[in-house]
Amino acid sequence: MDAEELLGRAQDASNLMKALAHEGRLMILCHLSSGEKSVTELENLLESRQAAVSQQLARLRLEGLVSARRDGKAIYYTLSDPRARRLVEVIYDMFCNSERR
Repeated sequence: MDAEELLGRAQDASNLMKALAHEGRLMILCHLSSGEKSVTELENLLESRQAAVSQQLARLRLEGLVSARRDGKAIYYTLSDPRARRLVEVIYDMFCNSERR
């Protein structure tokens, strides 16, 4: 791999890590790792206002980490980036697992 290609991959990794570096976005991704959720479900799980959840979901969509579908008035989100899913699983194992030391 040449230096230019390595730089491009480093930038991609940096962008992904920046998206995960916000606790609200990380919590959304953790909840979505178990399956599709509506905005209302995420609001309840996060105990957060709709505007705050929607703002973070918009950033995750912009980064290509989640995708959305509309069903009537409800919008459902799913974790669409396999790299993000893998990182969320590792972070969960490291910080949320009940066997953590």
